[in-house]
Amino acid sequence: MRIALDATSLTLSSGGLHRYVSELSRALAAEFPEDDYLLVSDQEFPTPPAAANLRRGGGPRNPLEKRWWLWGLNRELARQRIDVFHGTNFEVPYVPLRPSVLTLHDLSPWLEPAWHSNADRVRRRTPYLIGLGLATLIVTPTEAVRRQAIEYFRIPPQRIVAVPEAAAVHLRPVETRPARPYFLYVGPLEPRKNIPMLIDAWRAARAEAPVDLVLAGRIREDFPLPAPEPGLAIRGEVPEEELSALYSGALAFVYPSLYEGFGLPVLEAMQCGAAVIASRDPAISEVAGGAAIQIDARNPREWVEALRAAATRPEWIAGLKAASLARARQFSWNRTARLTREVYREAIRRS
Repeated sequence: MRIALDATSLTLSSGGLHRYVSELSRALAAEFPEDDYLLVSDQEFPTPPAAANLRRGGGPRNPLEKRWWLWGLNRELARQRIDVFHGTNFEVPYVPLRPSVLTLHDLSPWLEPAWHSNADRVRRRTPYLIGLGLATLIVTPTEAVRRQAIEYFRIPPQRIVAVPEAAAVHLRPVETRPARPYFLYVGPLEPRKNIPMLIDAWRAARAEAPVDLVLAGRIREDFPLPAPEPGLAIRGEVPEEELSALYSGALAFVYPSLYEGFGLPVLEAMQCGAAVIASRDPAISEVAGGAAIQIDARNPREWVEALRAAATRPEWIAGLKAASLARARQFSWNRTARLTREVYREAIRRS
């Protein structure tokens, strides 16, 4: 097969969308050397890792092709003799000239517009792509999102498949001795992640247990930065080579998100052996599989109690760390690649 994947998310410097495209394309190329995989976009993106069957395609070649999703993309797919196109971020070509697969990461743009101040195009366009059947098949990262999408968009169940994601292979437990104990949040700093509540809960818990709070991740422009205070460290984006140590050294990984499609940082933390305290979101519950402490995202009192317990009960934390490692072993990008390729084959069969 010759498969093209939308690489536009690689223009982001970090985050779940970037991780999804980079890890999935790499795993597909490794698992299926007989296939050819092409990364395409109308925007410049970093060169993919060297692999004989994974390469980058071209962008628009003339003004007409700058209308990428209407004309340019289909022309590039024809030039490259592509069998299936994978829209890795909510979109596929407007004219269905070949089988396509659309990844619907979550329903956050439609559930709460305030979570995404710049998602108007996705909010308007994706429902039409789904409703008109322009995507042959749809992929979600969890069964929770699959069920939500079937109900919200009225999608026939046979058109949508849940394919779990995974943590990057290089994220592993490492020995580290932090100067001070800390709780860790990793992920974009944005409204949906419920960071102000986390800071308030940490501040209350810190009055009795001197543990710092580290926030690491890309700072979105619509996120108001909290005022500096002792014990609060806003790291911003952290280099990949530092993530394992950051996760491994945390007293606990904390993730109070109001809504998730998968919650990839939760699994990354687990793969590094971190104890996890997360919100009771359906997708996170599916990923954590009982290996995390889960709390109502809108209940600050429970978060304060959990943070206090994490700071004062080392045997409790040790048990959570062991559970994290066991749960993380059930996920891999190789498995994700195999399941995704089955979707490609089914899209061809249906077309």
